[in-house]
Amino acid sequence: MGAAYYRAESESGDHIEDPSEDALFMLIGDLNDSDNTFVVIQPDEDHPVWFTSVAVLDEGGYEVVRRDTTRREHDVATATSIDQIARDLTIWMTARDLPGRSTQHTSNF
Repeated sequence: MGAAYYRAESESGDHIEDPSEDALFMLIGDLNDSDNTFVVIQPDEDHPVWFTSVAVLDEGGYEVVRRDTTRREHDVATATSIDQIARDLTIWMTARDLPGRSTQHTSNF
């Protein structure tokens, strides 16, 4: 098995290395408002430069935080669709720089 690029970990201690969109859907779906209120996803390194988290809101739905210090991004949003959250986070994380993975470059050709 290859090295983990990033790790998702919930308050309850559940964790998944390099979670897929489906795995994120399951972790978020397992959140509740008592003892498993959030999940954090970040690179598997000592000083991660980005992270994202999903937390249960008291009034229903979820707060989604995305932070990337290298790109000076910090976004906080609310959402209700677990499917949409998992999809959006998977797309967002794919664009991050990860340790041990070559950086993706785009061109205008």
